[in-house]
Amino acid sequence: MPELARRLGTADAVVIGLGAMVGAGVFSAFGPAAVAAGSGLLVGLVIAGVIAYCNAVASAQLAAVYPTSGGTYTYGRERLGEWWGFVAGWGFVVGKLASCAAMALTFAAYAAPGPTWLQRLVGVAAVLLLTAANYRGIGKTALVTRILVGLTLLILVGLVVAVLSSGSLETGNLDGWWDGDGHGVYGVLQAGGLLFFAFAGYARIATLGEEVREPERTIPRAIPIALGIVFVLYLAVGTTALLAAGADRLADSTAPLTVTVEAVGLDNLGSVVRVGAALASLGTLIVLIAGIGRTSLAMGRNGDLPRWLAAVHQRYQVPHHAELAVAVVVCALVLTSDLRGVIGFSSFGVLTYYAIANASAFTQPASDRRWPRAVNVLGVVGCTVLAFTLPVGSVLTALVVLAIGLVGRALVRRRVVRR
Repeated sequence: MPELARRLGTADAVVIGLGAMVGAGVFSAFGPAAVAAGSGLLVGLVIAGVIAYCNAVASAQLAAVYPTSGGTYTYGRERLGEWWGFVAGWGFVVGKLASCAAMALTFAAYAAPGPTWLQRLVGVAAVLLLTAANYRGIGKTALVTRILVGLTLLILVGLVVAVLSSGSLETGNLDGWWDGDGHGVYGVLQAGGLLFFAFAGYARIATLGEEVREPERTIPRAIPIALGIVFVLYLAVGTTALLAAGADRLADSTAPLTVTVEAVGLDNLGSVVRVGAALASLGTLIVLIAGIGRTSLAMGRNGDLPRWLAAVHQRYQVPHHAELAVAVVVCALVLTSDLRGVIGFSSFGVLTYYAIANASAFTQPASDRRWPRAVNVLGVVGCTVLAFTLPVGSVLTALVVLAIGLVGRALVRRRVVRR
């Protein structure tokens, strides 16, 4: 069976993890989180970061032992059984397809303000261009991601420094953070679930495990490093946004970081924020396309998706059939869906994926463990709680789609047995 080339070192893996996390979420998630918990969104951010850490180390521990494409789809199959692996893989694929659409729509909203039809066409163009970049090989993906991530980090750090230096901050805006400004525990947990969307992506390093050099050493180092950088950045951005604009103004805006700079009289930075959001969306989208392609490759190899998806390009050594299929589906979603709907659906699928990652890591023997099992227990519980704080409509839709996948697999297996 054809295999992928191992071309990524630690620095490349960290960059890909950063590209998957530092996306449009940081430019949009603080608004809904402020609605849910007011200034208590900072507590929600810490909760999301803790659960993300649990998920990250579980993924790192598993990837060191199973350095192949597929991520938790592969880990679930190896540690828990084929059905658990399928649930993880199916949840990842459908959830991340929705994430791709969300990133493409976010990019278009910032890059092409205007009629909806124009934004949809711009989103489709972004998907096609980044698919072409991925098609040329994982080295091209890492190069493009490095450029986009570098520019996005520069913009976010510059925003934090400029706002903190403005002299127009209100420390009273942080009052009430300990009780979620009266929103209670549920509101804080809901904020955590919403902000988790901005963290999701660190396991993309593990998903690309078949293309990482020395994966048993590189992956466990790269995932925590990438997550740590992003957590510090998000905490700085969230605190700065609250000090400058306050929870109420953030809650009333769909572009909370634009409101942040305007609140301290830095209106001229608004265009810079829009550029940062567009670049971040592209950085996330290119890595998402690569990650879904690799998971589809692994599922195709095992017959859980059409085996046509398991093809690897002879020259570029990428799962070209899978990436083309991803592009077609995402373009269809961009042309037919809206941003808010796809984000909630995506979050549920991703949290399901990571719950199974933690459960898989829990079963590993002591010789393969790098962190205590208590971390895995916290990860499973945390993912479950955050998943069910999402809007009811998103939860029900995601459960229906997961059920369709399970029924479909059962029917296919039944036909195979009969033959």
